[in-house]
Order: sequence, then C-alpha cells, then structure tokens
Amino acid sequence: MAKFLFELSSEGRKGYSLPKLQVSEKKVTDIIPEKFLRRKPARLPQLSENEVVRHFVELSLMNHHIDKGFYPLGSCTMKYNPKINENIARNSCLSDLHPMQNEKLTQGALEMMYELSNYLCEISGLKAVTLQPAAGAHGELTGLMLIRAYHENLGDPREKILIPDSAHGTNPASVTIAGYKAVQIKSNENGLVDIEDLKKNLDENTAALMLTNPNTLGLFETQLTEINKLLKKVDALLYMDGANLNALLGILRPGSAGVDVLHFNLHKTFSTPHGGGGPGSGPVGVSEKLVDFLPVPRVALKGNQYKLDYNFPNSIGRVHSFYGNFGVMIKAYVYIRMLGSKGLKRVSENAIISANYLQARLKDYFDIPYLGLAMHEFVISGSRQKERGVSTADMAKRLLDFGFHAPTVYFPLIVNEAMMIEPTETESKETLDEFADCLINITTEIEKNPDIVKNAPHNTPVSRLDDVKAIKEPNIRYKFD
Repeated sequence: MAKFLFELSSEGRKGYSLPKLQVSEKKVTDIIPEKFLRRKPARLPQLSENEVVRHFVELSLMNHHIDKGFYPLGSCTMKYNPKINENIARNSCLSDLHPMQNEKLTQGALEMMYELSNYLCEISGLKAVTLQPAAGAHGELTGLMLIRAYHENLGDPREKILIPDSAHGTNPASVTIAGYKAVQIKSNENGLVDIEDLKKNLDENTAALMLTNPNTLGLFETQLTEINKLLKKVDALLYMDGANLNALLGILRPGSAGVDVLHFNLHKTFSTPHGGGGPGSGPVGVSEKLVDFLPVPRVALKGNQYKLDYNFPNSIGRVHSFYGNFGVMIKAYVYIRMLGSKGLKRVSENAIISANYLQARLKDYFDIPYLGLAMHEFVISGSRQKERGVSTADMAKRLLDFGFHAPTVYFPLIVNEAMMIEPTETESKETLDEFADCLINITTEIEKNPDIVKNAPHNTPVSRLDDVKAIKEPNIRYKFD
C-alpha cells in the first residue's frame, strides 16, 4: 500500500527552487493584515523531487485507466482518447485565452465554436445547438428548460415527463429538478418501450417523452415512428438522451427521425476524457420550434466577423458561466475534423460490431434477458451464477485480478444481476477475446471453486473492503498524529 505524502515527509527536504526575486522584499504583514496570518506554519509535506515523482507514478500504476487497460464500462463509452486532441487543447494560443477577452482578439476560438455547433447540427439533423451545458445531466436539465419554455410560450404549461424504465438514471433526477413529475413507462418483452403503457400515460398534460436511444439494454427503439405520431397528437415533444450516440453516428440523424431535443456528451461520443470527475460537455441540439429559447450568448457569423449574440428575447438565459467548457470543445472539434463523416460512421459501425461479437461469445455462459441485435453495448445477467452463490459484484471484483476494469453492474434495474458491457470501437479483436475468455474462465471457477471468486480481488493494491463497515464508518480524511 502506498504511503501518504505526509508519511513520507522528512523535515528539511525540498524539491523546488524559487526564482530570484524581481521586486523589493517586503514583510508579509505589509501586504496581508496580521489577523489573516497563520500563528503556526502550515503542515505541508517536505520531500525531495524524486520522492514526489515516484509517489505519483506509483499511484498512477495502482489506478486503472483507459491508457492502461480495457475499460468496458457500459453506458459510459470509456474509449481511447487520441493524444493529438490533448496536444492541441494544451496549445497556449488556445489554453491561455480568457473568456473576457475582446471578440476581435478571439475570432479563432469563436470560429471553432461556430463550426463545432454546425458539425453537431449536421450529425444530429437538428436546427441549432448550444454548447453551454457542462455535462450530460446538465444538458438534460437545459433540454427540459427549453421544453418548459416552449409550452409556457404557448400558454400551455404542463406537469409531467414520461421516462421509460430502461432510461439513464439521471433522467428522472433532471425531470424533478426542472419542476416536472416523472412518470415511468414499462418496457415490453423485447426490452423496448411498451406502446400500450405509453398510450395509457400520454395525455395533454405530458410535456415530453425522454427516450434513451439506443436504450440502456443496448437496443434500438424500433418503434420510434409510432412513438412520434402518438406524441404529436397531444403536442408533446420528443427528447432523446444522446449519451449513446456512439452507436448512431452517420447511421441515424435523430432530428430527421422527429427528435425535438437532444443532448450530446462530447466527453463520450467524441473521445474527450471521461471519468474522474470531468470536465465534461453536454451541448444541446433542438428542432426549429425550440431555437428561439436556446441559451445566450450564441456564436453568430455577421459579415466576416464572429460575434457573441445576446439578441434572443425568448431565451432561457445562461446555463453556464461564460460559454461552456472550451477545452473539451477543442478536443471534440479535433476528433470530428480528423475523422470526417466517413470516419465517424466507421466509429459507430465498429462499436456495433464489437458489441455483437462479445455478446455472441458470452451468450452460452450467461443469461441474456433481451437477446437480439445489440447496438454499441449489451446486458448480460449473472442470475445463473447467483444460483451457485456468486453475485455479479463478485465477478466484477474477480475481473480486476486479470487487469480488466469491471463493466457497469446492477444497471439497468430491469435486469436481475445485470452486467452492462460496452467494448467501444477502439479495442482490438485480441483484447475482446481476452476479456471474453476471462469472463468464461470465471464461470468455470464458479463451478469448481466459487470461493476464489467470492473472495476476489486477490492481487490488487487494496483487497476486498467490508462494504457494511465502509457505509457505516466512512474514513475518508487523513488525520495527523
């Protein structure tokens, strides 16, 4: 187990040197009032440079990340991020820009944002896009605010949003925060929206249906046209959760299929790093009827100059300080430009092929409640293994012993002992085979010696935690002696 920097500290060690002072020396009390000064020096660790470097390198080796190994985290598209994206985003011409700089001095940045918005419109088939939202769930909330503005502008405020039981977990939370009531729609025997249950709950008080497509079972909602017709009868809007857009690039343009609102996850579909707390970016695209309500400012091209346009009186206003997470936008822009339209379509085709290949390899060893043509991900069930006393969580921990991060487990909730697997388009067939062989080997271990799996992991830096104790006695703060 790695030690904390405080535990490695030894008084007098130093791993830095300060530049020669360029100004006249002053007492601290001449600059900062004495009441704000410490009575005792801060307890900071004292280490040499090589000790600090070794400490953080060791931590990075203990942690699992996409540059280290396969990360089949279903519904989160943990794919390899091309390093050219990072290199360009770090370019000082871009990274040193300040959002309060004059528009004349930021024409390149505004042009990039303008073009990225247009690319997202082309990809989605929607009329206009806002880049402001900072993450997928933030995009959901923004989309719902746009839906509310649309209905209120017609003098017809509504109270409820319909959400399939296979939706992403953030959907009902976003609905509640937006001031709506979330109403759950059942899935049918094929894992798709139950049309009869939709009809039963759809009425003139419905503002929209939030549809994750492909859904969290990895299935495409083939009844989209029928769903759209039903919604239009009561002027309810169709919101599409675009978190799974990785499966649709160049294959389906949601706007052409009747979608009114769509959020993109730039940090998933377009490769910018995902996980570890961010940063993310969740732009929102809308159909013609919602354009006037988009957040301001919007980047506009007027003559040969790019401007920040605030002149939209029906706008819902800002949803983010300044203009969004610019660094993430740069990476997504580079990704789209590098791949082009044919490359983006190939991304989705490869993601679909990878998912179906893995599903075919595992279907004889696990229950698959909704077996069919998968999109970019699929869901297996550990119910068969649970009968032998081994849970999906046990199998997930055992995967760590073989250098694989576990897939998403126990979601979606409509599948017992669920394991959601998304291989993405960036993994080789050899990696997929190694992962499939590993899961198959674990099923053999369960039959012959289940305790190996039940007590996993065995060779990770931290062994299995006491889950009950961790909940009741959280210890997350370092205490000095």
